[in-house]
Amino acid sequence: MDHGPHPRDLRCFVSVARHHGFSPAAAELRMSQPAVSQAIARLERVIGVRLFARTSREVRLLPAGEALLPYAETALDTLAALSSEAARLAVPERPSIRFAYPPLVGALAARAARRLARRVPPIGVDLSPMGRRAATALLERGEVPAAILASPFPLRMTTGTRFHVTVGHLAVPAGDPLAAPARAPLAAPAEDPAAARAPLRPEQLARHKILMPRHRPPGGMWERLAARLRGPHQLHIVADEIDDFAAALDLVAAGAGLLPVPRLLTTTIRRDDIRFVPFDAGDLRITYGLVWSRDRMPPELMPLVQAVQEVLWTR
Repeated sequence: MDHGPHPRDLRCFVSVARHHGFSPAAAELRMSQPAVSQAIARLERVIGVRLFARTSREVRLLPAGEALLPYAETALDTLAALSSEAARLAVPERPSIRFAYPPLVGALAARAARRLARRVPPIGVDLSPMGRRAATALLERGEVPAAILASPFPLRMTTGTRFHVTVGHLAVPAGDPLAAPARAPLAAPAEDPAAARAPLRPEQLARHKILMPRHRPPGGMWERLAARLRGPHQLHIVADEIDDFAAALDLVAAGAGLLPVPRLLTTTIRRDDIRFVPFDAGDLRITYGLVWSRDRMPPELMPLVQAVQEVLWTR
């Protein structure tokens, strides 16, 4: 029964044609020269045509060999692709989960992803930073199984692993008088001169614009802050949401207004055009929680919940 050309013989054919000789082909293939010669003879016998003209000085492709060489190369490439795909399919697919979160807590999300990658078997995490409204919409449509959201949390969703981020600073332009430290002869030196002053209070900001999002969910940090500021003239609406505090610092540097920021941001961001000034507006904080739908719980969800909890316990 004729099974057609053997892949080993095709490799010998391609190598001899490339090197114009049996000796260099044998060296490339780590075979003996007689074994390469036998492979070519066997291939010619199977396909019924001569491929090379052999003399004592050279090995030259005949017209039939020139015509068949591209087919041999294609066949070998196809076999290599088949072997590669078979090897991929032989390994169980790595489970993964998509995880939405606000940029402010990106470090937490990354640490949770690293923990899941070290599990046996590992779980891949598709990190998706986004704003509250986008994350909530994806949760409701089932396009992400879990998200970190700020309170108030969506109805009909399960919430766990809550944590708080204190908002105790204002971001102000570096040249703004608010960035200057209060005069105090015995004041202790500080890395940031603005840190040496007493915290600003809302009533001191009557002549300043405070950057605000248009959407301020009831019970959330932005709604509580707006209630403590005097008069609507202070509020400067700059976006539907302000979830990416670091990006909003560009508006502060440009003089658009002052931005209340979490302490977490002041310890990770260093900009020459921004100063962080202590700000006291009462117990102002953002409450975050891990949110998921009780109707859609893939097997990878609970390991993600556990990983986020462990990251919070060890931070």
